[in-house]
Amino acid sequence: MSFDPYIHFQGNCREAMTAYQTIFGGTLQVTGYADAPDATTEAMASDLVMHAALMVGGRMLLASDFPPGFAGERQQAVTISHIAASGSEAQRVFDLLADGGAVIMPYAPTFWSDGFGMVKDRFGTHWMVSLPWRG
Repeated sequence: MSFDPYIHFQGNCREAMTAYQTIFGGTLQVTGYADAPDATTEAMASDLVMHAALMVGGRMLLASDFPPGFAGERQQAVTISHIAASGSEAQRVFDLLADGGAVIMPYAPTFWSDGFGMVKDRFGTHWMVSLPWRG
């Protein structure tokens, strides 16, 4: 069993997931609301994403835009944690996520990890980037 995050965007899911694929690698699959066999007229005219899956290393980051005609609420209380294999990889990921976003806590050593930082990316997604926790 696994728990994989599912992010809802307000019209920029395709752009966000493509950026995440650039940062993390992996395989990206995207299906639009217009691709649904029973799509409404409004959905057929939409370029919004009904479902996206970024598969990296046996894990998935899932996402969609809110349906056409539904504004939804911006992401507010969920943070995605990424544990990197090396300090240079963690710094690279942190810097790319921070580009155009807002650094909440700069990436730096902490008492629990050799590297940890928090950022809200330009798509509104909150991230914690770290090295493995010290035991």
